[in-house]
Amino acid sequence: MQILAGVGAALPTTTTVDYVVVAGGGGGGRFGGGGGAGGYRTATSFAVSAGSALTVTIGAGGAGSTSRAANGVNGSDSVFSSITSIGGGGGASQTAAAPSVGGSGGGGSGSTNQTGAAGTAGQGNAGGNGNTQSGNGSGGGGGASAAGSNDPAATAGGAGGAGTSSDYSGSSVARAGGGGGGGDVTGGAGGNGGGGAGSASTANATAGTANTGGGGGGSRDLGGGGGNGANGGSGVVIIRYPDTFGAAASTTGSPTYSVSGGNNIYIFTASGSITF
Repeated sequence: MQILAGVGAALPTTTTVDYVVVAGGGGGGRFGGGGGAGGYRTATSFAVSAGSALTVTIGAGGAGSTSRAANGVNGSDSVFSSITSIGGGGGASQTAAAPSVGGSGGGGSGSTNQTGAAGTAGQGNAGGNGNTQSGNGSGGGGGASAAGSNDPAATAGGAGGAGTSSDYSGSSVARAGGGGGGGDVTGGAGGNGGGGAGSASTANATAGTANTGGGGGGSRDLGGGGGNGANGGSGVVIIRYPDTFGAAASTTGSPTYSVSGGNNIYIFTASGSITF
């Protein structure tokens, strides 16, 4: 016999959910490029099973570089069930290796004419290039919806690539912007979606915004004093489904739960699990 939901009756359990999974952003380089944004994946109607705990892992942002000889560190992956978003690539530093591939790629250092690193297909874009011929400006890190900018034809760093907007959290929010590159006179702007700005002269760059997967800004380190690259922002996992279905049976990791726009919404900013 079918029992219909009503007074005193439990709502049925959902069988599909929509998600946004954003990984941690990459750290910015010293005398170098901006960090790439964390990988961004989203989809609707992802199948779930009642009673099965689904793992949620929130990737940390990568550390910014404090040495010209070491690149920014890649961000860590974020995971929801079988869905993995790749951490953003670290921005290149002056005398280190090429920038790192990631969800979005890190920007290249202007000190050595480096090419920006590639992003991961379906998750992000490449970092921008650096160029010694325009004042040692470095490339911006890639973002979820656009590549990082090459350094402009001036003493400035390239801007970070723009992120992607989603209303899954209840209002439209951009996430996964790339970090700006360092420049002699002007640091590159952070990409819309939490990317940190690059810096000029001896200033430290700006970190990616927490729980956006934004890349950290790269620094210029003019004259060898100060000027560290900045950390990438941590990731986030957002899950929603119609509120005609009941709330999740249980969660761990203390996600934020709300009902908005006809949807049950869970926002994870720390690792945990969810059972429907």
